[in-house]
Amino acid sequence: MSNRTSLLVLLLLAPGLNGSAAPDAVGRAIDVPVWDEASDTPLARRLIEPPRIGLPTEQTEMLVADPADRQFVPPRLAELPDNAWGDQVRAGRNIFVDTQRYARRYVSNGLNCSNCHLSEGRMAGAAPLWAGYPLYPLYRGKNLRANTFPERIGECFRYSMDGTAPTLDSPEMQALLAYAQWLSTNVPARAIMAGRGFIGVSAPREASHGRGKVVYQSQCAVCHGKNGAGIARADGHGYQFPPLWGWDAYASGAGMNKLGAAAGFIKGNMPLGKRGSLSDQEALDVAFYLKIQSRPWDPRMGWFSIFVDEIPDG
Repeated sequence: MSNRTSLLVLLLLAPGLNGSAAPDAVGRAIDVPVWDEASDTPLARRLIEPPRIGLPTEQTEMLVADPADRQFVPPRLAELPDNAWGDQVRAGRNIFVDTQRYARRYVSNGLNCSNCHLSEGRMAGAAPLWAGYPLYPLYRGKNLRANTFPERIGECFRYSMDGTAPTLDSPEMQALLAYAQWLSTNVPARAIMAGRGFIGVSAPREASHGRGKVVYQSQCAVCHGKNGAGIARADGHGYQFPPLWGWDAYASGAGMNKLGAAAGFIKGNMPLGKRGSLSDQEALDVAFYLKIQSRPWDPRMGWFSIFVDEIPDG
């Protein structure tokens, strides 16, 4: 790209000149990052600033693997090179852990990617990126075709975060892809990794929302609130602990709204600091209690989704 072309791109994307500036979580305009292909210097560095983030997504230094389990351990941020590639990976990491700030224009609820993919997408048993990225393209029975990883990212924005999918050439999408690729360093293509997705649960009885409510109030409400509204950050920028129902929670089309997925996530990761302390039955009951709560509709079905249990997974 010539210097003249680079300057033209910079001018076209400058805030206020083309109306493309995206609002941040409190409505202020933020710059859309642009990457100069002719050098290693990003033209906008907002996405690689250290995110203002608190618990629980701040817990990023924990290893995802118990050495006895021989599970994969992803690379650390300190290992990234100080060049354009490293900057793009860091940008993807910041979008992932603080989506409300760095990709707000694509999100309608109050969640970050790392609310479901814990410890910055690193944690085994919490749908880690390093176990998912190498499997794509992947045929899925849900839509009867092979899906790409960018498509799956777009689905998360649309169906989990009640928003819109970033375009493939958007800086946000490119940064998220770079981050997922980097986390998967040394993972063989098509490998089925230990720690992929969520753990399975097997309960002796059918799920009960009544029992689930009791478990929720005793084990979950301290962080997520008795009314499921979460706990907002003191600075008003997102949530310290995410809402589990209501219009700021994950949508009806989210994978987390599927009973098995939610139960596996809860069993393997919750309560925070005491993961694995709930029985399979308790995890299933809590998942059922969450499933019957109100939340944003599945955009594929609109208001009709309140009459339908769920779209089959694949």
